[in-house]
Amino acid sequence: MPTSPAPTDLRQEPPLKRPSVLRDTAFLRLWSGTTASGLATWALPFVLGLAVLDRSLTPAGLGLVLAARTAGFLVAVAVGGVLADRHSRRAVVLWSALAAAVAAPLLAAGLGRSLPLMAAAAALAGAGQGACRPAFQALTAEVVDAGRRQQANAAMTLAVRVSALAGPALTALLAVVLDIAALLLGIGLLWLVAALVPGRGVTGAPAPSAERASFRAEFMEGIREARRHPWFVAGLAALTAVIATGYSATGVALPLISRDRYGSEVVLAAATTAYTVGALAGALLIARWRPRAQGRAALAGLAAYGVAPLSLMLPVHPAVVVAAYAVAGIGIELFNVPWFTATQREVEPGKLARVSSLDFMLSYGLAPVGLALIAPAIGAFGAAPVLSACALICFLVPALAALVPTSRHFSRAAPAERAADGGR
Repeated sequence: MPTSPAPTDLRQEPPLKRPSVLRDTAFLRLWSGTTASGLATWALPFVLGLAVLDRSLTPAGLGLVLAARTAGFLVAVAVGGVLADRHSRRAVVLWSALAAAVAAPLLAAGLGRSLPLMAAAAALAGAGQGACRPAFQALTAEVVDAGRRQQANAAMTLAVRVSALAGPALTALLAVVLDIAALLLGIGLLWLVAALVPGRGVTGAPAPSAERASFRAEFMEGIREARRHPWFVAGLAALTAVIATGYSATGVALPLISRDRYGSEVVLAAATTAYTVGALAGALLIARWRPRAQGRAALAGLAAYGVAPLSLMLPVHPAVVVAAYAVAGIGIELFNVPWFTATQREVEPGKLARVSSLDFMLSYGLAPVGLALIAPAIGAFGAAPVLSACALICFLVPALAALVPTSRHFSRAAPAERAADGGR
């Protein structure tokens, strides 16, 4: 950071208008790879669910395979973060996506024949997915300059949400003409696209080091870098709390309430769709909106998830539940896009992948714990007390995170200081 004000007698050149990231070939290649990986990620559980329907996989087998994938993801996301800071982020994307691609034919080979083979293949697929995530996040910062990253991150999250809608729908259509094994091979082809299409980063890549510390030491460096940013620690705590409670509670309670209170699965389908549509709207909004206190606005968006469990507590009209999920979807992207952009801006480039891996490890890693605990809690105490507690956590924890001074702008420096320091 500069320690003295910038000279006032120098003429300032007007800022050049940067072209949209949607006209940037390097970004479009990265976006295409990310979209392909998102489609593959969302399609796999759906295809495995179809395998249960045609009795080539048992429900218990499905649970084991999905658990193996989650375990592979959680281990690899930490490893991938260190590797992506040690080596070329592009190379990490290539090899991790290739690993996920190899897992697809192994899953097909084990279908109906060997559950251990399917579990091992699912762990490999999860590992490929997990190692990709921090590498893709850091590669975005290399491919796109700082002034266009919020737009780029909004485009990335749009790809994720479109994948969430299109992945299962496209898979259902293809299932009419293709068998389960062919669908699994198609998922492998998507991972090949994710591996081969993105190009190399052009800015901000970590400089190679002649001497490398141990893996553990480098991972701990990432933790120290994360702790250097109080807004990141507070925001990650809020995100983890919301996902582990609100997201998990609604994931368990929404199907039950849709069936028992409203007598059909229509509310479940409508609310889930409304959440994704709301997230698409939120991504489009935040692509251009720049709140003055961006961090606090983002945390307010995160807190908006609390309306989802709140809407399930009382016997309201189904439209209220659907609207609440749409609001939650808008809010989550009002948080996600500034969060990713701030992380790419504030974190030291050579440690960005490791810090991003901490984000994915905690927010995604504790979600299964929340799901495992919420169901027994609802059975023991009833849905209303559990949902009210989860809604309270969703509202309260982001509000507490917003009180951390550096959370106002998701930065250790005020916006004027960042501008004087070239955006860092």
